[in-house]
Amino acid sequence: MRSKFTNLFAEFPREVGVVVFASFFVAVGFGIIAPTIPLFARSFGVNHAQVGAIVSTFAFARFASGLISGKLVDKFGERWVYSVGIGFVALTSFAAGLAQNYEQLLVFRAVGGIGSSMFSVAAGSILVRAVDDDHRARVQSLYNGTFLLGMIAGPAVGGALSAFSLRAPLLIYGVFLIAASASGAILLRHSALAAKPDAAQERDVVTLKSALALKPYRIALFVSFCAAWTLFGMSRSILPLFIVEDLEISPAMMGFGFTLTTLIQGAFLLQAGKMSDIKGRRFSLIAGTSFTALFALTLIFTVNIWIFFLASAIVGLGGAFLSTTPAAVVGDVIEGKGGQVIGLFQMSADAGAMVAPIVLGAIADSYGYQPAFALTAVMMFAAVLASTKLPETRASHLGQPQ
Repeated sequence: MRSKFTNLFAEFPREVGVVVFASFFVAVGFGIIAPTIPLFARSFGVNHAQVGAIVSTFAFARFASGLISGKLVDKFGERWVYSVGIGFVALTSFAAGLAQNYEQLLVFRAVGGIGSSMFSVAAGSILVRAVDDDHRARVQSLYNGTFLLGMIAGPAVGGALSAFSLRAPLLIYGVFLIAASASGAILLRHSALAAKPDAAQERDVVTLKSALALKPYRIALFVSFCAAWTLFGMSRSILPLFIVEDLEISPAMMGFGFTLTTLIQGAFLLQAGKMSDIKGRRFSLIAGTSFTALFALTLIFTVNIWIFFLASAIVGLGGAFLSTTPAAVVGDVIEGKGGQVIGLFQMSADAGAMVAPIVLGAIADSYGYQPAFALTAVMMFAAVLASTKLPETRASHLGQPQ
């Protein structure tokens, strides 16, 4: 088992293993606090909207600071931004765990979103530049697979801790983050890839203007927005309500469906990354958007638990491709440091995850769940169409000009 795990990283630069290792601590910690944050907020006697604001402000802070985080990466290098960003989230998590009222909790979680943006942009920048375009999607699959494992392991620990104290998960999360920050700072200290750029490298930084002039980058932004709209925005807002309220499926069975999605996505992640590197980005992007569009379409006609389980399996396949290929496309088309380019790409996903619950919630309130699912299906089919227009970006493998 150990040799198999080691072999996963053998063909990649050392920086990849460091980022994946450190990010696992982040993922486990986030999984620990995810189910308990709403309960902790509720303990201050606030309403459901105020509980939702705790989650929304963190996401908004990530979105609003994406370009700033990218600028910091271009100026100071990934190692500094990655370690400081995680450390910043650690401090705000300790503060949130010690919050004495709702307002303090809201502020500390919102400020923590800035640190989250810093380390995720820095990690993304390292991963897309650490390898060539024959291995880029596989690196993304390793990174996202590690996050998936952490998110699976975390909730069980968080649930047990919350039985003793609702503050404990936030404090334990802070400890995990300190470990991740320290490991990143120490293990990347000799990395030329993650170092502060010199004057010549600063002049070679890829600008947003030049990136936006590239068709593959624009397509990656659009697909990322649509994917996050569906996989995070819709699936975490109106879908659970539809399952419990309209289908009258128990929360336990709904959880089984979501677990099925996670298991299938995890099982196919490495294979999806390998297929993207071998068969091409266009093939994988079409596959991912098509499966996810089929998922949204299936929800329109979901009338019982078995169709819901089928939809859950389909979106697991779509998520495996969409969590690897769009980022690989971005890495293919940028040369040198491009922190703001990575930042805008991250913001496209954050925007989809933020906007979808508001728009789809309003549609569901006025017209029902099916029109909301239909809009999502239309968006995903638009993403399929955009994917068919993607020129192959793995020039070194296919021998095609960029």
